[in-house]
Amino acid sequence: MAAEDQPEPDKPAGTDEEGTAVAELFGEWDITNIEYEDPSTERYITVTPVAHTMGRHASKQFQKSEVSIVERLINRLMQTEENTGKKQKAMQITRDAFQKIHDRTDENPVQVLVTAVENAAPREETVRLKYGGISVPKAVDVAPQRRVDQALKYIAEGVQSSSFKTSTDASEALASQLVGAANYDVQTYAINQKEEKERVAAAAR
Repeated sequence: MAAEDQPEPDKPAGTDEEGTAVAELFGEWDITNIEYEDPSTERYITVTPVAHTMGRHASKQFQKSEVSIVERLINRLMQTEENTGKKQKAMQITRDAFQKIHDRTDENPVQVLVTAVENAAPREETVRLKYGGISVPKAVDVAPQRRVDQALKYIAEGVQSSSFKTSTDASEALASQLVGAANYDVQTYAINQKEEKERVAAAAR
């Protein structure tokens, strides 16, 4: 067989079309073509192939925005009575959920997560102001960093409420929450909480 007739060898996993090595999240998911719809939160939603930074940013103020949004979700999932400190378990739940999202939607689960966080981030909330001893609610805009924090909180709370003492697996609950939030399904816990917070804020304008 002539040299030009020989089939080209397959590219090794984790390489692009030019054969350059590409870092992938969990060794599977590409992070190079993530699209952002909300410019206000884009700088606070960091996507990296590292899912465990060993807490090296913990002592630096506001440095959490430099941590991967996937790791921040994993950290949020740990903040429950049953999973406190069990990061490997939380990572496995997230890995399984990402695979289920890909099987269900045929999309990059990292993109689904980013879209879900953008959709679940509230734009307005209320604060309490005191006028002459009377407490009055007042609507205020939410800072972009807090918007991302709130979105992750709602997603994690939705997973907890859907899977705790039920037959629903935690990874299945996480996959459902992320897909629902990415599609802006108001039946999803995170979107429901965002809509409720914005509704209360609108009434307090």
